[in-house]
Formats: sequence, structure tokens, C-alpha cells
Amino acid sequence: MKVVAFSGSARKDGNTALLLKTALAELEAAGIETELVQLAGKNIHGCIACYKCFERKDGRCAVDNDCINECLEKMKDADAILIGSPTYFADVSTETKALMDRCGMVSRANGDLFKYKAGAGVVAARRAGAIHVFDSINHFFLIGQMIVVGSSYWNIGYGREKEEVAQDEEAMKTMRDLGTNMGWVLKRICAE
Repeated sequence: MKVVAFSGSARKDGNTALLLKTALAELEAAGIETELVQLAGKNIHGCIACYKCFERKDGRCAVDNDCINECLEKMKDADAILIGSPTYFADVSTETKALMDRCGMVSRANGDLFKYKAGAGVVAARRAGAIHVFDSINHFFLIGQMIVVGSSYWNIGYGREKEEVAQDEEAMKTMRDLGTNMGWVLKRICAE
């Protein structure tokens, strides 16, 4: 079993990555392979609506000058996908949006590549707007016919400065519970 997590923050090793790492640690403790991909500093841009993915049906984005096809391969190979984003003006970051739009389009063009995989969104916020971000990420999973895994509260942590989210005790517990719940779900869906 494998879980891949994507941090859509422009800040490497920031609050979004810390939240994801906390959830991934629980999965690793359960013997599940994990990988964290940080989009910070990577060349990534939005979908250009060329629809070549629908023509080619090769499981790849026709725009091949950034990291999206690499991300797609990691998503296809994983049993579960975590997507984390900071809150930018009450929405996902541009990196996260590009990842979801392009990978989502290729998935749909190829018979829903992520169907029946487990997924969960994780959000870092300074103060407000996080629920909309959480909803945006979960809508990506739901339209892809994925199984959305929940936790003991919404998968949101609060903090502005680097690693400040670690002081949000409820968020840290929520991430640990998310990792535990994701592990439980994976052991059931991968047993078949």
C-alpha cells in the first residue's frame, strides 16, 4: 500500500507540509509506504483546455514542460492521495489548483484513473477561509469517484509563520487521526 501527499504551498517545509507529515507519520507507523511531494519551487501552471488528453487517452497531460505528468504517475501508482493547500484568499493556492485541474482532467479523460482510491484534503490557514479550501479539495476527490476519508474534526490547522501550526494541538490530533483513519480504510479497500 502506498500514499502520496502533495503540498501545494509555495513555501517549502511550511505549515501545509507539517500537517501532511503528521498524517503520513501515522501511516508509516502502520507499515504503509508514504511519499511527500512539495510543489514549492516547481514549474507548474494551469490547464490550457487543449483537450488533447481526451484525444490521446494515454493517461498523460499533453503539456509536458512541468511536473504534472510526474505527479500524475505518482497518483496512479498510489492507493491513496492527500492534497494539502494553504489558504490563499479563501481558496486553494495556484499550485494546488493547477495540480487538481490538470490531473483531474487527465483522470476523467482516461476513465477516472483515481476511481476507488482513498483521498483526503488538508488545509493550513492563518485565520479564515479554510472551509472553502477544504471543500475545493474534497470536490476534486468526489468528482473522481474517490473515497474521501475523514478525521475527528475538519482537516485544518492554524498558523502563519513556518511551523506555527504545530502549536495548534487540535490540528495535530486531527492529522494523527486522519493518518490512522486513512490506514484503516486502506487496509480494507486493498484487501480485496
